[in-house]
Amino acid sequence: MDEVRHQRAGRAARAAERSRKGARVGRPYILRNIPTYDVLSEESLIRIERAADRILAETGIEFRDDPVALEHWRRAGAEVEGLLVKFPPGMLREVLQSAPAEFVQHARNPAKSVVIGGKSVVFAPAYGSPFVMDLDKGRRFGTLEDFQNFIKLAQASPNFHHSGGTICEPTDIAVNKRHLDMVMAHLTLSDRPFMGSVTAEERAEDSIDMARIVFGRDFVDANCVILGNVNVNSPLVWDGTMTRSLRAYARANQAAVVVPFILGGAMGPVTNAGAIAQSLAETMAGCALTQLERKGAPVIFGNFLSSMSLRSGSPTFGTPEPAIGSMVIGQLCRRLNLPLRCSGNFTTSKLPDAQAMMEGTMSMLAAVQCGANFILHSAGFLDGLLSMSYEKFMLDADLCGSLHSYLDGVKIDDDQLAVEAFAEVGPGNHFFGCSHTMAHYETAFWDSELSDNEPFEKWEAAGSVDAATRANRAWKQRLAEYEAPPMEAGTRAALEDFVARKKAEMADMWY
Repeated sequence: MDEVRHQRAGRAARAAERSRKGARVGRPYILRNIPTYDVLSEESLIRIERAADRILAETGIEFRDDPVALEHWRRAGAEVEGLLVKFPPGMLREVLQSAPAEFVQHARNPAKSVVIGGKSVVFAPAYGSPFVMDLDKGRRFGTLEDFQNFIKLAQASPNFHHSGGTICEPTDIAVNKRHLDMVMAHLTLSDRPFMGSVTAEERAEDSIDMARIVFGRDFVDANCVILGNVNVNSPLVWDGTMTRSLRAYARANQAAVVVPFILGGAMGPVTNAGAIAQSLAETMAGCALTQLERKGAPVIFGNFLSSMSLRSGSPTFGTPEPAIGSMVIGQLCRRLNLPLRCSGNFTTSKLPDAQAMMEGTMSMLAAVQCGANFILHSAGFLDGLLSMSYEKFMLDADLCGSLHSYLDGVKIDDDQLAVEAFAEVGPGNHFFGCSHTMAHYETAFWDSELSDNEPFEKWEAAGSVDAATRANRAWKQRLAEYEAPPMEAGTRAALEDFVARKKAEMADMWY
């Protein structure tokens, strides 16, 4: 009996060790091994492109508070009337030919650098929520501690490839200074690629300067090490805050992620085709502006389609129309030969519940099937992006893990076809203990960290714990076990000096 107990304990210890190691080791990024899902014909895509060309040529786009952008367009051959810019058909596509189809975003740890474009897929956490929530404290304004916690959770998970950007707003730090603390947290608490500030041109430049301290000025000038996520003020307006930040990233040879946020029925048409045409027009203009600032600068073609409740006017997320619209955006982006950011783990649910996971899964499947290369909002998105949820973050991390296997597709070779295993097992017997199963049992299937697959009676006897409660326990354990990646002491001191000096130069501003 003691020998049996010893064998069982040994198996349990080995299983725990495999689980522990698996929870900390992941790929730097995914290489897609399944095809994209194309939903529209060539004829339909051409009609959308022609509609976008008409919007650009006949209605035009306003570029506000950025005379340099207007001068760029004037020199490039666009028609500039005050703030309104109209583009001859085909002009933007010609300008975009200099943008790279894929590029490397280098990480502080070279082993975690990512390729963005081509067949690569990169998961990054959600971005921009003013609130955070968990099962213990409920919904509250985000703080720097929360921001740092989410970076730690992402760093410690094998299912992400990117540290993200403004994972939540640290509202306890002055608005004009918080970008310094956020970039500092990304650079010191994670060794993965990250995103910088875009809320003002000088904050974008501060973010890039901090990256230069870590990577070196010459390296940054020749390589992408930081992303900046900029949004169109839809419909058909580019605000100077965004274009100045976009140009700051481009002239430093860093990648802008150019994203319209089109809420159908408010900032765009209620019809999917109309919203897609608008998105194409707005995004091409932003991407092309990066090339006029610095030819060959990396840029990501972004998209954020959403719907709304026409009865109440409330935004809705994770609905089918934007999901299928993402498929079309993917087709259009591939015709431009640009890296794609599209869709994400969207939901309007207020809790990490069935609605949240249903809507989020629909959106994430659209993202991976449309061919997105950089998937922002992969985890934590709740409450229509107003809240970043600790529990939802962990549940979404689990979903991201499953999508690694989904994107791997099905491998076909003699070992995978397992013909010899049939000869060993024979008719009417099971495969559980055969040599083929034993050779693959550790790696054959994706293994969830949070799902409960025990029989009902065993689950009930253990307290009938639901998924959100399991996720609550998991994020606390993950934070307790977190270890910061090493950083050279002189580099850290230089970063701290930069942040202290910049903060000392300005008074706090809270708006």
